[in-house]
Amino acid sequence: MKYFKKLVGDRIYLSPRNVDDAEQFTEWMNDFEVTDYTGRSGAIVTLEAEKKYLQDNINVEATFSIVTLDEDKLIGNISLEGIDHMNREATLGIFIGDKDYLSKGYGTEAIRLLLDYGFNYMNLHCIKLKLLSFNERAFKCYKKCGFKEMGRIRENRFINGKYYDTICMDILEKEFKESYIRNKNIK
Repeated sequence: MKYFKKLVGDRIYLSPRNVDDAEQFTEWMNDFEVTDYTGRSGAIVTLEAEKKYLQDNINVEATFSIVTLDEDKLIGNISLEGIDHMNREATLGIFIGDKDYLSKGYGTEAIRLLLDYGFNYMNLHCIKLKLLSFNERAFKCYKKCGFKEMGRIRENRFINGKYYDTICMDILEKEFKESYIRNKNIK
């Protein structure tokens, strides 16, 4: 697979998402260990549907594959969705599909790269996200990246026979001070 180093970090880079990765994404989107954390376990994703989704969303302005620098290995996906240029806000979405890369800081690095891009190149003011209350690993990661909890939607997601809260978090541009993109030309 061919990837492009748009946003380079220390161990990963973010590449524009590739339609040719449909088979890998389909595998991940049908794996409960991945989808339980995204709230999409009730969906069945076919290869044809995933190919269509990727093709229909090929020009989304801030959607990336997460790829390792050392092996050019696809490990997940990250994006800024619902971008509102008038109010300068967007919603972050991420998942690490390759379980060998969970809990090792790759998600944190990908988020920091995307925050740097969102605030310093896209001129966003606020980036928000939602996560399920049982996802303690993600909650700790988001807090480490500077997100703050701004509220909860109580018992609104049904997974494996039980309802869970959705936690809403955000970060403002003034709260993000670091530079994580290593291939910037202007420092």
